[in-house]
Amino acid sequence: MPRTGGDSMRGLAVFIADIRNCKSREQEKKRINKELANIRSKFKGDKQLDGYQKKKYVCKLLFIFLLGNDVDFGHTEAVDLLASNRYTEKQIGYLFISVMMHHSNELYKLVIQAIKNDLSSKDPVHICLALTCIANIGTPDMAGEIGDEVPRILTQPDTLHGVKKCAALCLLRLFELKPDKFNHADLSSRLIALLSDQHLGVVTSSCSLIQALVSANPEEYKGCVSLAVSRLSRIVSSTDLKDYMYYFIAAPWLSVKLLRLLQSYPQPEDSSVYERLKEALETILNRATDPPKSKKIQHTNAKNAVLFEAINLIIHYDSDAALMVRSCNLLGGFLNSKETNLRYLALESLTNLAVSEFSRRAVMKHQETVLQALKNERDLSVRQRAVDLLYAMCDREHSGEIVSELLVYLEKADYSIREELVLKIAILAEKFATDYNWYVDVILNLIRVAGDYIADEVWYRVTQIVINRDDIQAYAAKTVFEALQAPSCHENMVKVGAYILGEFGNLIAGDERAGPIVQFRLLHSMFHLCSNTTKYILLSTYVKLINLFPEIKSDIEAVLKHNNQIQNSDAEIQQRAVEYSKLSEIASPDLLATVLEEMPQFTERESSLLAKLKKKSNTIVRERDFDKEDPPGPRTPVDSPNVNAREGNNANVGAPAVPENNLLDILSENPAPQTQSNTDTLASILDQAPTPNNDGGIQVVYDVPPYNEGLQPNFVNFVCLRNNGILFENELLQVGVKSEFSGNQGKVAVFYGNKSPIPLMDFKTTLHVNPKDQSLATVAAQPIATLVPAGAQIQQVITITATGFFENQPILQLTFQNSGIPHNFLLKLPIMINKFCRGAAMTSQDFFVRWKSLSAPNQQSQKVFNASKPMDTELVKSKVSSFGLQVLEGVDPNAENIVGAGIVATETGQVGCLLRLEPSKQAQMYRLTMRAARADAAAVLTSLLALDL
Repeated sequence: MPRTGGDSMRGLAVFIADIRNCKSREQEKKRINKELANIRSKFKGDKQLDGYQKKKYVCKLLFIFLLGNDVDFGHTEAVDLLASNRYTEKQIGYLFISVMMHHSNELYKLVIQAIKNDLSSKDPVHICLALTCIANIGTPDMAGEIGDEVPRILTQPDTLHGVKKCAALCLLRLFELKPDKFNHADLSSRLIALLSDQHLGVVTSSCSLIQALVSANPEEYKGCVSLAVSRLSRIVSSTDLKDYMYYFIAAPWLSVKLLRLLQSYPQPEDSSVYERLKEALETILNRATDPPKSKKIQHTNAKNAVLFEAINLIIHYDSDAALMVRSCNLLGGFLNSKETNLRYLALESLTNLAVSEFSRRAVMKHQETVLQALKNERDLSVRQRAVDLLYAMCDREHSGEIVSELLVYLEKADYSIREELVLKIAILAEKFATDYNWYVDVILNLIRVAGDYIADEVWYRVTQIVINRDDIQAYAAKTVFEALQAPSCHENMVKVGAYILGEFGNLIAGDERAGPIVQFRLLHSMFHLCSNTTKYILLSTYVKLINLFPEIKSDIEAVLKHNNQIQNSDAEIQQRAVEYSKLSEIASPDLLATVLEEMPQFTERESSLLAKLKKKSNTIVRERDFDKEDPPGPRTPVDSPNVNAREGNNANVGAPAVPENNLLDILSENPAPQTQSNTDTLASILDQAPTPNNDGGIQVVYDVPPYNEGLQPNFVNFVCLRNNGILFENELLQVGVKSEFSGNQGKVAVFYGNKSPIPLMDFKTTLHVNPKDQSLATVAAQPIATLVPAGAQIQQVITITATGFFENQPILQLTFQNSGIPHNFLLKLPIMINKFCRGAAMTSQDFFVRWKSLSAPNQQSQKVFNASKPMDTELVKSKVSSFGLQVLEGVDPNAENIVGAGIVATETGQVGCLLRLEPSKQAQMYRLTMRAARADAAAVLTSLLALDL
């Protein structure tokens, strides 16, 4: 309890001592009741109590309440104390109200009036007490009545620093209570100016306030970026806040808050601001390797807090390869730290770095260390982060080793994470399978090790892939037959075995050890141990075996007609047994063969495993789902059929059903390279694509809206290196894309993720197409939901047909409301004409003959420009190849020059194009020459490629 000299409240001290001296609960209760009766009589007595006595008795009531006893009086006296001019009396009054008074109390209006009076006071202590009370017990009603007073106090130039700190945090509380009543337009500039205050506490509390406001209205507060960068730069360079050193680290809490605030915005457009920020980040990274100035743990913690937040900002920008690689190397050093928290944070940050093409290779260098952490780490949470990192860093080259290690870990993994781990292993095995025998082995091993944690989607998926691939059906049947012979066999293994043997048991029946009757008896030996769901599948398998092996028909019919099935209490088992037995009796062999013929291949669909994993993890995150990780290269795509969408009509029964319309399913596979062989895959996707005349409220407008390039500073990366990635991100929204192009057709799946805790209302999209391209490109979009729940993600598919040689990218307009505040964003879609280009092989002689023939002025475009990125020959060749052109080696007499050839597919015809890129490393410049058969096509392609060099 507060005490001041000459104001010690001796009676309170005596009462507390009496309570402490009580020998039993009954004795304590008796003493409390006596005191309550005394206080009640004093409050009801005729004698007027002075402020000291009210304070003393209110303190006793507060103490009694904190001991866990009910107190239902004293509120009036506490409110009376708020009118006192003495600090201790006013303080006790506010304390009592904050702890014991509910906002439904009839005296609450008097409390609000007292708070108003104190806010208007000239005494800073009274103002701080009122602000503290508002921050503790503020309600929406209170926010409405006194909401204008707090900003006034905060922004007045003569307000004391201590009062400003309280006002900033109080305003943050009011904003959380009633965000729709906050006047951003009037306050934004004045609040941003607080970041320049000389007092550390004011800047720190204001930073917390601004960060919350940015989440609601980022556009109004974008001016804070330059101020935040300036302040951070001065702190890091030790020219600002020198008096606020915490164990040799300058203002670490403020530095962390500023770095987090900058993560609410994309990379600064102003080059001078970004260079200053980059210099600050480099300084933070450099200091991480300096010898510690103190052995105290506080020094290490403060230093690492700033470092990890700086790395998070570097990851957020995802644009500077040098900074990202340096960050990765620093984090690798923490993997062997003795501090568990450092190992955890390092693994978490490396997981985010693993999805960037800039730092992916650097992350892969730490694979062995991460595998050791998975084997030897004692802390469960650190092992889980190691699993996440292995999942993110896995590629085709290392998939075998990583999947094997995850399978070993699965056997001893904590039960709480096994289901998620199983899904990750299944996804990696499918995604990087080049030998599908290996894929079958992995999934069956999964079922053996963790059968109880196998989601239905996992075994559905393996049966779909086996049915769709003739080359693994015999191997799958043999392997699953051997697995069923194990002494203990999980029920999920029985399901997979029944399904595969029912379809392909005949492929292994030539071996007498796996003859027809052996297969049947093996399956039926497990019938009585299985659940009804599995029995349904087994009965369906039995009737399929009649078709495959007529010689065991009598054995199977005996089982189907047995009383255990015919008179089973489960209606489904009874019905299947009766119908299957009658079918085998009355149907001719030809009819039976037709009805029970082998399952046709499933219609190509995307895997639902990734959607299942995302639902399990409940994140929208920077995941590898946006598929930035794999370098271009040939691979055999895994088919993704859906059992509910089979081709033709077939009476096969017991087939597993796969959930349809999973919004994230499309993210589960890498796009194949842009080659002609992709046409069939793309055609299947476009079968259900939107048409230009859809009636779902999607507007396609032919105009040029006022696009702001600053919203998408990394858009240039989509020209060459990416078809997929995060297009835009702020505190409220994450927009990602996954694209696929083939021939003159393309599809872009756009994903809108709500990052805020509040639903996005009236969510609408509009496509803006440049009028010049109206006849050159046909664009259409699917309708989407107008509500995006908190933490959820929705998908919109946009298709484009290149009818001619278009120049401009479509612009997607997003409008929605969050907390009653309207938002409007214009985002450029990564749909360029080079996406419809495929490489063409040519000899040196053919190249120069064709080069000379394209000599008309409008067939050639040349551009000389400074290199904007390091002039790495292999990287440039990779960009040219990803641009859609085939790099022709040994064609140009100058080995430093890069030449390429390609064909752009449009509906009106194909356009051949040739490239010659002449780098000058000494001058750090390029001369880019492009020639194309179509007028003005070379100029468009030149300007596009030059953007990313």
